[in-house]
Amino acid sequence: MTAEELHIAFTEAVARVNEHQEPFPADFLLRLYAYYKKATNNYSRPSSKKQIINAFKTNALFQIQDITEDEAKKTYIELVNNYFLYKK
Repeated sequence: MTAEELHIAFTEAVARVNEHQEPFPADFLLRLYAYYKKATNNYSRPSSKKQIINAFKTNALFQIQDITEDEAKKTYIELVNNYFLYKK
């Protein structure tokens, strides 16, 4: 997969998540959050009003700190595809 194809697939996966109407499980959302932040090279601090949520988000980011942005995009895409595959 070329870098452009990966970017397109990632963008489509993000859109699919954003269009989904039902709530996602919290652990799944944390994984999506971490991989999205890594894939987009966005290292801004978590901004939840609840400190515990910020701690979980920070921990999720810490767990994937050693992967590349492309690996994060691929994993994000896989997570989304698997979720919707088994959600049917």
